[in-house]
Amino acid sequence: MTRTSRVLVVTALAAAVTGLPTSAATAAEGGLLRLAHLSPDTPAVDVYVDSVADPAVGQVFPGVGYGTVSEYQDVPPGTYAISMRAAGADAASPPVLSTTVQVGADSARTVAGVGPFADLGLEVLQDDLTPPPAGSSRLRVIAAAAAADTLDVAVPGGPALATDLAFADTTGYVDVPAGAASITVTPEGGQPTELPVQVAAGSVYSVLVLDTPGGGLAVQTALDAAGPGVVPAGGVEAGAGGTAASGGSSLPVLVSAAGGSLAVGAGLFLATTRATAAGALRGRGRHAPGSRAR
Repeated sequence: MTRTSRVLVVTALAAAVTGLPTSAATAAEGGLLRLAHLSPDTPAVDVYVDSVADPAVGQVFPGVGYGTVSEYQDVPPGTYAISMRAAGADAASPPVLSTTVQVGADSARTVAGVGPFADLGLEVLQDDLTPPPAGSSRLRVIAAAAAADTLDVAVPGGPALATDLAFADTTGYVDVPAGAASITVTPEGGQPTELPVQVAAGSVYSVLVLDTPGGGLAVQTALDAAGPGVVPAGGVEAGAGGTAASGGSSLPVLVSAAGGSLAVGAGLFLATTRATAAGALRGRGRHAPGSRAR
């Protein structure tokens, strides 16, 4: 890849994480891969995705802040190295976290930085883009709010989405009636709060429960797969934890996979090395081995 081509790739991916329009990714020949920053007290990071087979091929997600979910990227089957560095750090400096991911054809995965700053880890989430039944949407919940040790989440008048969901954990997908305009979030020992969402028939979403600067909870939706007639618009904006308004928002991420239908295979392997992120980001360069895989 020429230097010019690489700059174009970086520019396109920077647009993805800042919400600027980009073209839809498909999984015609490869797999789908996206990245998320879901650690409330971890500073912004630069995320690098590099092909192990061809080191000249790489993508960079600069300045990714808490609450950011990138758009899916259609990548050829193969092994990819994913690494996180403090925002603005030299690309040649040791990463805070790194993982090697084998992407198979017709697979969709989200690799997320999760947990508290002092115990930051990379986790692979298995994304199921299978369309829901007619007249329904499919939701899962990702607990990314450190203010709540556990959460109960439900659709008013509908099914429970999560019961005693621990911080940094993710539920399976649940079918709900299409057109839901809110969900009820109840933190452990707290009062239920009804927060707005927008979900469309035939679509699949990840519902992110996030901390707000004022100490409350917010909800954002990441669109995993769009149903017929749904036009995805932009990406979840960076820095949601530091700038999101109290009460939450619904910010869909562009994730179109051949009309929302994708057979998800088991061809993604995650080998994660978890560093002591607090020390690394503060410049101490101290690493401790560990892993978190899902």
